[in-house]
Amino acid sequence: MTNTVNTNALLLQLRAMAQDAGVPQSESAKPVDDVDFSEVMKSTLEQVNERSATASKLMQSFDAGNPDVELADVMIAMQKARVSFEALTQVRNKMVSAYQDIMNMPL
Repeated sequence: MTNTVNTNALLLQLRAMAQDAGVPQSESAKPVDDVDFSEVMKSTLEQVNERSATASKLMQSFDAGNPDVELADVMIAMQKARVSFEALTQVRNKMVSAYQDIMNMPL
């Protein structure tokens, strides 16, 4: 039994998870055949971090009593950040699993 990693399928899954998590798709998306995986991961990490930072700022503003920030906005931002982080964690788990499968393949 051979295990193969289809990078195109993996990239499509990453994009689907990012879309489900509410991460906007970049306008300058490259074709699937011409994608630098490290750039995709870096961009995704930055977007998840930005979402988390935005949620933290909203929460701090709400805690400080800013009348322009509503509780609903804070809760939505926090849920988006949580879902984005969970999706990223699942991608990481899949990547670690794929790496372990590859490393366990006979030569």
